[in-house]
Order: sequence, then structure tokens, then C-alpha cells
Amino acid sequence: MIIGPKYKICKRLGAAVFEKCQTQKFQLAVANAPRKTKGKRGGASDFGAQLIEKQKARYTYGLSEAQFSRYVFEAMEKKGGSSSQNLLSRLEARLDNVAYRAGFAKTRRMARQLVSHGHIMVNGKRMTIPSHMVVAGDIIAIRPESRTSPLFANRTEAAAESKTPNWLQLEEGAVSAKVSQTPTIAESDLLFNAPVIIQFYSR
Repeated sequence: MIIGPKYKICKRLGAAVFEKCQTQKFQLAVANAPRKTKGKRGGASDFGAQLIEKQKARYTYGLSEAQFSRYVFEAMEKKGGSSSQNLLSRLEARLDNVAYRAGFAKTRRMARQLVSHGHIMVNGKRMTIPSHMVVAGDIIAIRPESRTSPLFANRTEAAAESKTPNWLQLEEGAVSAKVSQTPTIAESDLLFNAPVIIQFYSR
């Protein structure tokens, strides 16, 4: 997905949307940037605020508009549960995100590349589709032939440093993880407002 200059996006949406912006270099760039004295008239519109929340979510998970909007509409159409929680479950259940949550990669972008290059297996089968949806009971693992790669060096130490969600259980020396329940994330842990995004697409 082509996203444009990351620093420019981070200045608009917040540093947390990209790992690249969570550095001292970015903080210095922001601090040294000339301040704009000419502001916009009035406050931000509801549409503008909703658009910003949508963009935060898209960039956080690295999705195109087409991919993201499909997840939103599927979440809105699903019966049971709130639309915002349904959306979060879909985003968290993507294989690239699960590989990231398991600590197999430091960023979602890197996790997507690992999946695309065939380093990740689902239930013992090699999977190369980052958008593959995992379900409770699935086993996500680093492919045996890839475990000696420098990409996965010091797995035990790396796993100890990462925060694994309660729906994911690390196994086999942190080279494998079991999805114990439906993937999700608390709205309080988000960088964006999921209900506002649902409102944006409900217009």
C-alpha cells in the first residue's frame, strides 16, 4: 500500500500510527518545524474528525481504503455484538497482525512481509496471505526451515520483551502461538475511536 511521506502523516494523525515516527529524530523534526500562525476558521467538523479516526485505523493496520471499508461493512452487517467490536475483531484476526502480536516481527509491516514470503504457517500449512483470518484454535508458527534465519534470532528474549494479548498463547520456545479465543482489543488500548469510524461509514 502506497501511503506517502510517513513524517507528514504522523504530524497530522499522531506519531503512534507508524513505528518510524516513534523516534527521537521525529520528535526533533516536530519541535524544529516552523509553527503555523494562520489557523482554520471554527472548529473541526464531525466529518473531518471521523475521517481522521478512520485514517488512524487504516495506517495503524496498514490497509488500503478498499480493504478497510470492506471490514467495516462486514462488521456492520454481522449480527451479535457491537459493530465497533466486530470491526476490531476483524482487524486483529488478520494473520499479519497475529504474527505481529505474537512477537514474530517488530512491526506489522515486517509481519506482512514475513507472511508474504512464506515464513509463517497456520495449522502446519505454509500461508502467504497476510489478510488470512485466523480463528480460535488456530496454531500460528514460524516455518521450521525459517527458524534459523537471522530474522528470528533470539526468539525467547524477544518474546519476553513483547506484550502478548490474552487471546494468544505462546508455545514451543516462542516460535509457535495458539489462538485461544476470538482476537480482539480493548477500545481503551486503541490509537483511534472505533465507534466514530462506524459513524463515518453509516452516513
